[in-house]
Amino acid sequence: MTDQMRKIGIIGGSGVYSMDALDNPERLEIATPWGQPSDALVKGKLSGVEVVFLARHGAGHKLPPSHVNYRANIDALKRAGVTDLISVSACGSFREELAPGTFVIVDQFIDRTTMRPKSFFGPGFVAHVSMADPVCPALADALVASCKAIGVPHRKGGTYICIEGPQFSSRAESHLYRSWGCDVIGMTNMPEAKLAREAELPYASVAMVTDYDCWREHDGPVEVGLILETLKQNTANAARLVTDLTLRLGATRTPSPLGIETALDMAVITPPGARDPEMITKLDAVAGRFFKR
Repeated sequence: MTDQMRKIGIIGGSGVYSMDALDNPERLEIATPWGQPSDALVKGKLSGVEVVFLARHGAGHKLPPSHVNYRANIDALKRAGVTDLISVSACGSFREELAPGTFVIVDQFIDRTTMRPKSFFGPGFVAHVSMADPVCPALADALVASCKAIGVPHRKGGTYICIEGPQFSSRAESHLYRSWGCDVIGMTNMPEAKLAREAELPYASVAMVTDYDCWREHDGPVEVGLILETLKQNTANAARLVTDLTLRLGATRTPSPLGIETALDMAVITPPGARDPEMITKLDAVAGRFFKR
């Protein structure tokens, strides 16, 4: 696969509902076979690079984690021509050294969600993508470099456990997840990262720490009111991070070192003659390259 023009997708989580720095912003109302995305996409340019922004929870934060239409979001971003996808999310920390305000460039996930459709594929068209390395290392390295450049506390690498929510963890759960080796906890990066891989979109996640969850016995429980001030500062730093990142990545891209752009070539198991035509129609954006081989 040769070099191509880059179009960066940004999925903004809690506190990140817009990108005011975009030049010539344009709202895109994109319908998908999977339903409506969380909100209109906003297309513009930043540092000369095309960017498409989507508020994961919608304007006014109306969608709880379990009601985000993750399939529609990824499909819409794919239809908008996105080539690289960055998630910006609030999270809790399981590590003393990952204090509120720290940005963790996640490299692994544990999925504990139970209520969300997790694949574009299903009966009539089966595919099994690899999630051994769920994050594009090139995007992760660029995020680390941008964190250094803007001077935000950060750590390269970490395991993000995604819970169903919307409730925060019990203390017993918090201690359990710590014992598993998890570093941060959130409610939205799964199945988002899985769907991005099925859509052959390189994905990376910035988990912005707002609190210590509830494993520290001397702390009180996690409450929304207590994290809002940290969330506000994290949001300002996220805007600076994205601005630096777009300039750092530039307008021209090379393929992911993991070969994510051709992930379906080694994932689809249903032979052509057995594929459900309705499924093929629904997968026109997600698997468009695969069908055109």
